[in-house]
Amino acid sequence: MQGPNPDQDRQTVQQQSIPAPSSTWLAKAAADPDILRPLAAQLNCPLAIAQMLITRGIDTPAAAEVFLNPSLAALLDDPATDPAQMLGMAAAVERILSAIHAAQPILIYGDYDVDGTTATVLLKTTIERIAHAIDPTKPATVTYHVPHRIREGYGMQNAILAEAAAAGIRLVISVDTGIRAIAEAIEAHALGLDLIVTDHHLPDDTSIPDALAVINPNQPGCPYPNKHLCGAAVAFKLAQALLLAAAPLVPDPHAFRTRIRTVLIPSFLKLVAIATIADSVPLTGENRAIAALGLAALANPVQPGLRALMELAKIPLDRAPTATEVGFRLAPRINAAGRMDIASDVVELFLTRDPARAHELAVKLDSLNQDRRASEAQALDAIEKILLTLIDANGAYPADCIILDHADWHRGVLGILASRVVDRTGRPALILSHADGNVHGSGRSIAGFHLLDAITAADAGEPETPLFHRFGGHAHAVGFSLPLARLPLLRARMHAYSPTQLTTSLLIPQLDYDAELALADINLNLASWIARCAPFGIGNHEPIFLTRNAIVAAPVRFIQERHVCLQLTQPTSPAPIQALGWSRGPVDWRALCAEIAEGSIIEILYRLRQNTGSYASPHFGGLELELRALRPAAAAALLPVPFN
Repeated sequence: MQGPNPDQDRQTVQQQSIPAPSSTWLAKAAADPDILRPLAAQLNCPLAIAQMLITRGIDTPAAAEVFLNPSLAALLDDPATDPAQMLGMAAAVERILSAIHAAQPILIYGDYDVDGTTATVLLKTTIERIAHAIDPTKPATVTYHVPHRIREGYGMQNAILAEAAAAGIRLVISVDTGIRAIAEAIEAHALGLDLIVTDHHLPDDTSIPDALAVINPNQPGCPYPNKHLCGAAVAFKLAQALLLAAAPLVPDPHAFRTRIRTVLIPSFLKLVAIATIADSVPLTGENRAIAALGLAALANPVQPGLRALMELAKIPLDRAPTATEVGFRLAPRINAAGRMDIASDVVELFLTRDPARAHELAVKLDSLNQDRRASEAQALDAIEKILLTLIDANGAYPADCIILDHADWHRGVLGILASRVVDRTGRPALILSHADGNVHGSGRSIAGFHLLDAITAADAGEPETPLFHRFGGHAHAVGFSLPLARLPLLRARMHAYSPTQLTTSLLIPQLDYDAELALADINLNLASWIARCAPFGIGNHEPIFLTRNAIVAAPVRFIQERHVCLQLTQPTSPAPIQALGWSRGPVDWRALCAEIAEGSIIEILYRLRQNTGSYASPHFGGLELELRALRPAAAAALLPVPFN
């Protein structure tokens, strides 16, 4: 029997004592039957798949072909993904090629998370490959700086720029950072440094850095249509533009262009896919193509560091990994370096060609990830106790942003802790640690509550009393630092702002399902079509199905006191099918199943899973249900009539 993934980033403490927020089950928009059935017939797919595609805006066979079969040719040749559209791209390419020709040393200023470290590797490799292709006797000198989370914090620092200038560097390229580095851009200019900023975070409302070039699809005036690229993807667009501009400069342009499409771009997409998935950007359009093509290229990786890390993460090397495996096994190990130690180890891991060194670094990252998990679990135990004190007489949390702080919480896990609090409470959360008179924090939000807008409003509450040393992020995640003495002011301003935005509809979790199925509709053909719709993530969620009037065919069984195993059937189903509810989030399966016994009739929301173990049902081809929610059928509200 399959169980919870021990590598998954999730809460490891007991959760039954904290109530889960109530939820509403809602069907996604019903598809027009005049579109639904012809699309299913033309694709030869189940109606449930056609319904799912239509609710994702894919309502023609041509659109379905693009969605189901992402191609490298489409990604590279579509005018909508042409990197030349990006504001600042031409100036950046011209300056970098000039530095390559003059053999000027270049500094890449990165960041310490998956996005920043993979972007650093990608851009450094690109510049070095171009220099070698143009003139093998004049190799590029490309160094990099990845900040230390604790000693430096997020963002560019004047001291590092000064060190670069003193070392003779005249060109600095930021990746995944810099869009709010207004003062640092001024300092770079004073030091005689040309600064190119590549970033994807939201800029300040009033200005952007006065740099030689700023490449960010979210900056004012940038016509690039995809505003949801991660930082590594923005660096990838710069790399793509550099390679195309360099092709006429090499001895054999045709061979170089062929190498770009067949070797370099597919290799780069591996890293960009990892960053795209880890950074939780929407997996739609260009991002989906990047993720799908990059995951496919990750099958049987050759680079020693990537191979060693995938082996330690127990990701099979004989097939393409799934987005879930990358997001919950690979990405946490990469992030662990920046959270717990030195993120530059990741850059070295992905650059080294020495298998022994690669294994050594991979083992170190794996060990750091274990340290991160232990630190997270310890903090979560304390957080659970605090959350219990916030529940009112009706069992609800306040309609507010939850702000928790402790001096002993490791700064490297604050973002993870904030995510856990959001999962547990259904409220936005800021989690802070303080030391040496300062507070460092990370925040995560719920759908509909723009967290960057919230802390921006808090910072501007009284212009003469700014809160933060620095802050940034986007709607769903932020990071910041401020003096400890201003923490009460942060609480007061956030507590004044948040309730005005947190409407009742935002605070009741909404569980959307894609289609309604009978248990008899579940088969391997449906599962194979679901697999074709991967990779899943924000904007392309793994489908959730509703089944009504499922009969509990055997006594309810609990696993390790927290997980539930049900056998479900219907009059039309060939046999009972196994349904498993894993306690990975706020769901208390014991409470939900308190009134359920053999013979009960229930309604369930679930995803399909493949089980190849001894408990697999042969009648369903080894498929089983992963429960997301359940309720007695008698308690269910009227829901839409199933389309099939």
